[in-house]
Amino acid sequence: MLAISSHPPSPTQTLTISPMRASLSLLRSLSFALHHHRHLLPHSIPTTKPHRFSSFPLAFYSSASHSTFVEHSASRDSSSEEERWEYFNSSEKASCGSEGESLGFDVGAAGSEMRHLGAPSLEVKELEELPEQWRRSKLAWLCKELPAHKAGTLVRILNAQRKWLRQEDATYVAVHCMRIRENEAGFMVYRWMMRQHWYRFDFALATKLADFMGKERKFAKCREIFDDIINQGRVPSESTFHILIVAYLSAPVQGCLDEACGIYNRMIQLGGYQPRLNLHNSLFRILISKPGGSSKHYLKQAEFIFHNLVTSGLEVQKDIYAGLIWLHSYQDTVDLERIMSLREEMRQAGIKEGKEVLLSVLRVCSKQGDVEEAERIWLKLLDSDGGIPTQAFVYKMEAYANIGEFTKSLDIFREMQRLFGSVTVPAYHKIIEVLCKAENMELAESVLDEFVKSGMKPLMPSYIDLTNSYLKLGMHDRLHLAFSECLERCRPNRTIYNIYLESFMKVGNLDKAEEVFNQMLNTETVGVNTRSCNTILSGYLSSGEYVKAEKIYDLMCRKKYDIEPPLMEKLDYVLSLTRKQVKKPVSLKLSKEQRENLVGLLLGGLCIESDEGRMNHMLRFEFIENSGMHYVLRKHLYDLYHEWLHPSSKLSDDGDNIPYRYSTISHSYFGFYADQFWPRGRPMIPKLIHRWLSPRALAYWFMYGGHRTSSGDILLKLKGNVEGVEKVVKTLKAKSLDCRVKKKGRVFWIGFLGSNSTWFWKLIEPYVLDDIKEEFLKEEGEASVDRTEETRNISFDSGSDSDGNASDYSDDGSNV
Repeated sequence: MLAISSHPPSPTQTLTISPMRASLSLLRSLSFALHHHRHLLPHSIPTTKPHRFSSFPLAFYSSASHSTFVEHSASRDSSSEEERWEYFNSSEKASCGSEGESLGFDVGAAGSEMRHLGAPSLEVKELEELPEQWRRSKLAWLCKELPAHKAGTLVRILNAQRKWLRQEDATYVAVHCMRIRENEAGFMVYRWMMRQHWYRFDFALATKLADFMGKERKFAKCREIFDDIINQGRVPSESTFHILIVAYLSAPVQGCLDEACGIYNRMIQLGGYQPRLNLHNSLFRILISKPGGSSKHYLKQAEFIFHNLVTSGLEVQKDIYAGLIWLHSYQDTVDLERIMSLREEMRQAGIKEGKEVLLSVLRVCSKQGDVEEAERIWLKLLDSDGGIPTQAFVYKMEAYANIGEFTKSLDIFREMQRLFGSVTVPAYHKIIEVLCKAENMELAESVLDEFVKSGMKPLMPSYIDLTNSYLKLGMHDRLHLAFSECLERCRPNRTIYNIYLESFMKVGNLDKAEEVFNQMLNTETVGVNTRSCNTILSGYLSSGEYVKAEKIYDLMCRKKYDIEPPLMEKLDYVLSLTRKQVKKPVSLKLSKEQRENLVGLLLGGLCIESDEGRMNHMLRFEFIENSGMHYVLRKHLYDLYHEWLHPSSKLSDDGDNIPYRYSTISHSYFGFYADQFWPRGRPMIPKLIHRWLSPRALAYWFMYGGHRTSSGDILLKLKGNVEGVEKVVKTLKAKSLDCRVKKKGRVFWIGFLGSNSTWFWKLIEPYVLDDIKEEFLKEEGEASVDRTEETRNISFDSGSDSDGNASDYSDDGSNV
C-alpha cells in the first residue's frame, strides 16, 4: 500500500497543477440562484442555543464586516442560471429516481419541484484568483488527496494544515468535494471546520451540504447539519426541509416515519413554507401504507396534511380522501360526522366512491351495528368491478352480531364458503368469536375443527375466545382440554394461561393453580402480569396461605403491579400480624441480573436518551418486527424491566400485544450507564468494558444485537470508536474467543467464525432464552433471517480490520 504523506508540497517545490486548475475552474458553476428569503434572523443576533463549537470570538457574530466567505460571494449577481444548475440537476435526477421507485410518485414531477425549491446561492472563487502561489498549490494538493482517504486519515491531514488553513480555504475544499460528488469527504471537512477556533457559521455552505447528504439518503448526516442550522438561530431553507423529509421516507429504518412527520410539521410551522404537492402526497401515502391497527395513530398527522392541501389550494386526489376515511374507520371512537363530511366533499368534487371507501364505511357500520347502511353498502359493492372483497363478509357478520342476530352472521359465513370455496383467517376468527358470544359452544367447536383442518394460522385468537366462554359458563373440563390442544398447535400465550389459571382458582384447586403460576413465571415467552398475580394472591389469602401471599405481594410491589382494593383490605390485616406496613417501596433499584443484562443490551444497540442537564435518563427498547429472536426477547425484557416502564408503554391487564418499541421512565438511576455508554448523546464503549463482559452480558448482546448466518457463524453488532472495539476484542481473546472485525457504514461487526462460533455459543448458552435456543438449534438453512439487510455483503475472508489501519474505522477520529 502506498504511504501518503499528510503534508502538502513546500511552496518552494515545483508543482504542476494546470490540469487541476482547469478542472477546478468549473467551480464557478456551483451557485444557486433560487428565490428564498435570505436570513429570517439577522446575522448579528446571537444563537438561541449555544453551539457546541462556539470558542470563536463573539465579534464574528456582531459585525457585518465579518460576513463569511461563501455568504459574501453569494451576494454577487449571476448572469447564467442555467449554467449554475447544470451539475445539480443531474444529481437531483439521479436521486429522484430512487425516490420515485421507493415512494411510487412521479419522478419527473419530483425533479421539477426540487429545481424550484428555495435555497441560498453558493459561489466560490476560482483557484487562480487566490493571490498566493503557495496557497494555490496547497489547496490543489488537498483537493486531490482528501477524497481518496477515509475519515481518520482525512482528519489527520487537515490537522497538519492548521497553521495556515483558514475558513475560506476549508470552504473551498468542501465545495470542491461536493463538485466532484465526494460528499462524504465534504461532510468531514465541514465537521473539521466546526472544531476550529476561527470557524464562523456559514448558512449557504451548510444548506448545500445538507441537501447533498439528503439526496444520497444519508438522513442522519443531513439531520445533523439541519440541527446545526437550527442551533444557530437560523431557519433551514425550503430545499433542506424537503430533501430531509424525502430521505427519511426513503429509509427502511424504524422511527424514520415519525421523524419525517416532525420535520414536515416544522417546515410549515417554523419555516412558514408551503410544501409541494408531491411531498404532501408522498408523506400521506406512507402514513396509510401500514395495517390499520398501526396506522390509526397517525390520524392527526393525516388530517394536518389534508388541511394543508386544502388551505394551499392544491388538488386533493381520490386516494387522499379514501385514505383519510380509512384511517377514521379504524379509530376506537369513530367520528361519523367527519366521515360523512369527507364523503360529501368527494361528491362535490366529482370523485366517485371506490371500493376502498365503501369498505371503510362498511367497517364503521359493523362497529355500530348499523345493518341498514351496511346492506346499502353491500349492494354497491356487489355492483362494483372485480366482485365483492372477502373483508366485506367479515364486516357484515360483525354488524349482525352486534345487534344479536348470530344466526344471520353464520349464514353470511356459509355464503362466503359457497362463493369462494374457502374462508379467510379473519372470517374464521370472527365467526368463532360471534358463536362464543352467542354461547353456542358446540357450533363454535365445530367451526374451530374446520379451521384447524384447513391448516391456516394463527389459531390462538380463536382458542382464547373459546376458553373464555368455557370459563364464563363454568365448563372447566372442556377448558382444560382446549388449553392442552392449544399448546400442541400454538406458541404459548399469557392470555390463555391466565384463563387456565383462573379456571383452577374457580374450582378450588389451589395446588394446580400454584403450579400453573410458577410455570408462567419461569417461561420467558409467557411471564406473569397484574391479572395473574391478583388471581393467585386471591387464592392464597382465601386459603390462609399468608406466607405465600406475602411473597406475591413483594413481587407485585417490585414489579409495580396494582393490587385490587378488596385484596388490599385483606393484606392490611395479614401484614399487620407480622408488623409490616402495607407500603410499596418508594425507590427503584436495578437487580444484579438487570444490571448485567443492560451491559449486553447497550453493546447491542440499546439507546439512552438524556435530558438537557443529563440528570435523568431514559432507556429506549426497539425490536425488529420480522425477527424471531426479537419476538421472544421483547416479551422477556418487557416483563424483566416492567417496574421501570413508562406508563404509556404498559399494557392493560388483558393486553398481550407488546409493542416493538417501548421505553422506561426518565430516572437518575440510569446515569451511570449514560455516562459510560452514551456520553454526549452518542454511543461509546467504556474504558472498563473488560470488567463487565460476563457470559450473561454476552448472551444479551447476542440476542439484542446479534445474528447467526446460514453457515452457522455468529455476528455481533457494535457501535463505538476504534480503541473501544480493540478493548472488546482483547477481552474476548482473553476468554479464548477468537474473532474477526469488519466495519460496514458506522457499525462494527464482530464475527465468530467456524469453531469459534461453537465456543461462543457454549459460553452464552446457559443465559440464552429457551425459545431462542430452540431456534438456534434448527437446521443451518433455517437458523436466522433476523438481520439479512444489515449483514449483507459482510465478508471476513480478507482478514480482520482490527489488524489494519485503525483510522479506517471512525468518521472523525473519535467515535463512530
